[in-house]
Amino acid sequence: MEHTEVAKPETLDDLIKMLHEIFKSDNINVEEVQTLMESYESKPQEWKKFAIFDQYRYTRNLVDEGNGKFNLIILCWGEGHGSSIHDHTDSHCFMKMLQGQLKETQFEWPKSQGDMVQKSQRILLENKVAYINDSIGLHRVENASHTEGAVSLHLYSPPFQTCQTFDQRTGHKNTVQMTFWSKYGERIPVETKRSQENN
Repeated sequence: MEHTEVAKPETLDDLIKMLHEIFKSDNINVEEVQTLMESYESKPQEWKKFAIFDQYRYTRNLVDEGNGKFNLIILCWGEGHGSSIHDHTDSHCFMKMLQGQLKETQFEWPKSQGDMVQKSQRILLENKVAYINDSIGLHRVENASHTEGAVSLHLYSPPFQTCQTFDQRTGHKNTVQMTFWSKYGERIPVETKRSQENN
């Protein structure tokens, strides 16, 4: 493979253009995407127009639709906000920290009713990139800080509209609709309240 170009994205726009290039191919090299996302140095002035926080829950803010191959989304986590335990609907999930820190807890897929088995836990630091898919397991992501918000950049490929969430005590699962808080920096009118998950 003659892919010697390892240009570093100087801006978020550069990163988006380079991701479009990578995803033209149908064979996605996880390490290549991870390295590229990690090499972008977070500059708040470039992404803050997408970073819309809510007092009560974390928000998913669409940045780019990746020609239908991927979704690039900025998630904003207020103090103490966290996701449910969830899967990724057979997609790749890359998560880059733009600001602050998040705690990721991975779980085994539940085999039967009862407590879910925790596999690992780690703190995701600024500019680092984490990766998960359904063969690795399930996870929950949370901002454990009580003093500062956190902002993360997520790439899902292929994009998905629903995912499954899991009850930690029973392993019981629910299918939930993925929703956006904003698209391209514009707040979306609130829809009717269905079962929604922000992962």
